[in-house]
Amino acid sequence: MPEVPVIGARLETYRGRAEAALAMLFDGELVGRADSRLREAMRYSLLAGGKRLRPVLLYAAATAVGGSRASAQDTDRAACAIECIHTYSLIHDDLPAMDNDDLRRGQPTCHKAFDEATAILAGDALQTLGFELLCAADSVDTATRLALVAELAGASGSRGMVGGQAVDVAHVGRPITAATLESMHALKTGALIRAALRMGALLGVADVRTRACLDEYARCIGLAFQVQDDILDACGDVAALGKNPGSDAAQTKPTYVTELGEAGARALALELRDAALATLAPLGGPAAALADMARFIVSRDR
Repeated sequence: MPEVPVIGARLETYRGRAEAALAMLFDGELVGRADSRLREAMRYSLLAGGKRLRPVLLYAAATAVGGSRASAQDTDRAACAIECIHTYSLIHDDLPAMDNDDLRRGQPTCHKAFDEATAILAGDALQTLGFELLCAADSVDTATRLALVAELAGASGSRGMVGGQAVDVAHVGRPITAATLESMHALKTGALIRAALRMGALLGVADVRTRACLDEYARCIGLAFQVQDDILDACGDVAALGKNPGSDAAQTKPTYVTELGEAGARALALELRDAALATLAPLGGPAAALADMARFIVSRDR
């Protein structure tokens, strides 16, 4: 497995907190022990490391708006919930019917390490676990808990991540307009990133103006993240990425590199970073970790 990328002290604190909370899920009753193979497949994929971008953003957003009103345990549950949804999407993305990838985070993909049926079921179980975690957040008032569930559900389904994946699959080997490419990634990648920030704001005390700032920040970094992903897929190497580069080109998928060229894609990523930083200016010092994340997203090599 490749080393965990260095993301700076502020973000590393949040990443470490997320890692610890995710590991603790397997000590409790929510995961269950009915089928040890299913449990191990869930654990294998969920604890495979990575940037933990979405939980980190949730923690950072809650800090930026004045801190979480929930208990530490329930804030962790919300952070774990969004990572469960993200990990389920990666398991299913890697399947033969989708991207047919052999490596994820430097180790065999779930369907390679176990089998295809177990991988599908592990993804299904992680998806439902995400919503169980939010429902178990007892220190959060009922209205906020429902808002958290609605936010995550909307970002995950046909109006969010899954909808974006459907557009992606439909355009393999086919031309795509710039507007459709941006819309696709706003759903496929950006929706869960926006949800992480909105969930952090729901757990904190965010006014309308602050929520608007976070939404625009989410739009910028969500797209920047995808642009950098496209650059890395075209130009990265397997040792750094922890997965095989060149898969987009092999499947003739439309990307920002194919549409803009490498130099154009890099310029767009930097433009989006600067726009994200400008959006955070009204929030001041409490948004420092979010500013760190905007810089990290376009400088990462995995």
